[in-house]
Amino acid sequence: MHVVVMGCGRVGSAIARRLEQVGHSVAVIDQDPEAFRRLGPDFGGRQVTGLGFDRQTLLDAGIDTAGAFAAVSSGDNSNIISARVARETFGVQHVVARIYDSKRAEVYERMGIPSVATVPWTVNRLLRELLSVKVSELWREPTGTVVLIRVTVTEPWVGRKLAELEAATGARASWLTRFGDAMLPTATTVLQDGDQLVVAATDDITDTVHRVVERGPGGQH
Repeated sequence: MHVVVMGCGRVGSAIARRLEQVGHSVAVIDQDPEAFRRLGPDFGGRQVTGLGFDRQTLLDAGIDTAGAFAAVSSGDNSNIISARVARETFGVQHVVARIYDSKRAEVYERMGIPSVATVPWTVNRLLRELLSVKVSELWREPTGTVVLIRVTVTEPWVGRKLAELEAATGARASWLTRFGDAMLPTATTVLQDGDQLVVAATDDITDTVHRVVERGPGGQH
């Protein structure tokens, strides 16, 4: 998969190197050409100088063939604008933005753009969002037993009732976000394309949740 990373600071350079190490092609955008030195001499991806929300800059970085886009510059506004351009103009499926003002997180989530604000686990969280966006951990309660997982409804589940997904995974839906609005679903709620569920699960069934969401009904086997 081709991934475009906007911002070549500590986080952006770490993500770019890690993505390349696991076999993805990577392009990095930054306004400061000196920033690319953080990538190191062994980095083989594209290095594009420019603004991350400029159309031509994005095209130079290969946004039109990208499967994922990470906006991790030092500016919240630049990150969200570039993330929206990647999602809305170029149709990139996996988009995530880093933010510094956590109060803005809710606004970004309503736009359908996952955001990451907590610095110590930013790189790992961003990588999970980019590479496994269908199922990602949101929160874990203090004992570590129960976890809240965000699930993006996949094509095999569109048109099926929530009760079927719960039965197949063993997880329990907490809430559902549709077109930016959150709601409390019922067992008879019919899942739609673009729905995002937050489900409660335990560690012993998280692998099943991943498998079933990706494969559809019958994926638990």
